[in-house]
Order: sequence, then structure tokens, then C-alpha cells
Amino acid sequence: MGVNVSVVAIDAGNSKTDVALIGEDGTVLSTARGGGFQPPVVGVEAAIDVLAAALDRAVAALPAAGGVSGASAHVSACLANADLPVEEAELAGALEGRGWGSSVEVRNDTFAILRAGVDEPRGVAVVCGAGINCVGMTPDGRTARFPAIGRISGDWGGGSGLAEEALWFAARAEDGRGEPSELARALPGHFGLDSMYALIEALHRGAIPSARRHELTPVLFATAAGGDPVALALVERLADEVVAMASVALRRLGLLEEEVPVLLGGSVLAARHPQLDDRITELLAARAPKAAVRVVSEPPVLGAALLGLDRTGAAPEVHRRLRAQYV
Repeated sequence: MGVNVSVVAIDAGNSKTDVALIGEDGTVLSTARGGGFQPPVVGVEAAIDVLAAALDRAVAALPAAGGVSGASAHVSACLANADLPVEEAELAGALEGRGWGSSVEVRNDTFAILRAGVDEPRGVAVVCGAGINCVGMTPDGRTARFPAIGRISGDWGGGSGLAEEALWFAARAEDGRGEPSELARALPGHFGLDSMYALIEALHRGAIPSARRHELTPVLFATAAGGDPVALALVERLADEVVAMASVALRRLGLLEEEVPVLLGGSVLAARHPQLDDRITELLAARAPKAAVRVVSEPPVLGAALLGLDRTGAAPEVHRRLRAQYV
């Protein structure tokens, strides 16, 4: 390279990829954004091609000419769909084959959110976006995590899951099999329809694309805020799940009785729904009384970069300089 890049930081979610090239002193030399990382849909190599395109744009934006191939940089990649350690290892091998740096570490993208929100690699993060996941880490390298691949791994919640639950309860509320609920009016009303039957038909026959189901999650929260018992019970169950994951991760790391950050991220938790926030705070205070809960506002690519600096043994002032550029 024409400039000395110490860390190639990659945060790749299902919908977008962020790349940051970090200098030895912690300076952000260049950044770029690309498409989503979806190896289960397109295959591993095609998914990595998306990362490569974003990296090429970051390299082109460097203040001096050069390339990444053959560089001494460490590649710190936090990737969606790297849900199991075996998948992280497979993806790391695929990235090593691209020759973007002298070393590669792949982690699930939830680790990027956690590391972005803490000054040292110590704490727990629960992320609730389309799905739900939780990870924890300590400075000595220990981690806590869950498979987080859906119902077969015991998961409940996430925006997609909440939308499905809301539809289930609303359908039964309308046809009499379940408890009455305002969801039976609010969910079809969101799409300009007058009944759950009409919404069921529209979803089943494709008049409303399945991908739009996620729009119903905010409707669920609004209905809960209006006092609907069925909707409120779903919001409370999500809080229970968040606290269950966080407290188990804390216990595995021996942090239940210590002052430790518990970070919340993802679109559902970042929306700051008062009923959800209040219940999470209340339940976690009972199970981990010294834990400090907050929502992560820092970009995940910062976390990927900090994990890279952790790996390279960078000095604390380098970490601080990097973080200051994302304030």
C-alpha cells in the first residue's frame, strides 16, 4: 500500500456492509459502504465478492495509491450469518484466500455492536433486529454466545418473530379462537385493509409481499402502548427473552455480581419503546443488580476496528484516537 494500513475493519449485515481502513495510530484512513452479506442466499464466494467491492472503494479513497493484496494489515471482519464458530472458521478461511491481509479474524456481527459500546472488551450485548442474538466477552478472551439461528436453537423474538406472533394472535382474535385484541384491527389497518381475513388473503396470495411483514412490528408496539393486553404481553415476553439471554451470558462469564455494561442494539431495541425498556431495566436489576443498561449508538464498524486493534496489541491511546473519530 502507499499508506500503512494496520486494520481492515469490516462490519457486514444482511442489508449493508461498512469497511474502514485504520492506520497504525488509530486514524481512519478511508471508509466505504456496500451491499448486504448473505452467504446462505448467494453462496460464500459471491457474498465475499460484495465485501471485496466495498473494500475496493475504500482502497480507492485512500490518500495515497496502493492496494490491500499482500498487505501486513490485520482483517477484522464481523459478519452476519456467521452464527456458529465453525461458520466463522469457514469464512475466515475464505477471506484468507483473498489475500487482504496477513491475518484474519471473523466474528459474528453482534460482537461488533458489543465492542463498539465498551471501552474495553468486557460486557454483554443483546441485539434485536430482524432476529435476536446475544454475546458477551471479557478481556482475557473468554466469550459467551448462543447459536441464534431461530426456533431450533431456542430463540424467540426479533422483529420478524414479533410480526409473526402479532399476526397469529390477531387472526385468532378476529375469528373467535383467541382473546379479543386491538391487533385484529390495527394490523390490517396498517395496509389499508378492513379485516384480518383480508390481510391473511393478501399475504397468502402475494398482494402484500412477505417482506413487508416486518412493518407490523412497530404496529405491535403502538398497540401495546395503547393498552391492549395481548400486544402488551408480547412486548413483555420480548423483555423477558432479552433479560434471559443477557443474564445467562453474564453468568457464563462470571459477571452477574459485577459492575458490567449490558448493551442493547438492533432496530427493535434502539427504537426505545418505553414499556420494553422499563421492563428490561426492572428485570435485569433483579437478576444482575450491578449491570448498567444502555442502547448502543456507535456504528458497528467501530467495534470491528477496535477488535482489530485488540488483536494487534495497539496501545490504549490508539484505541482512544480511533473512538474519538466516531463521536
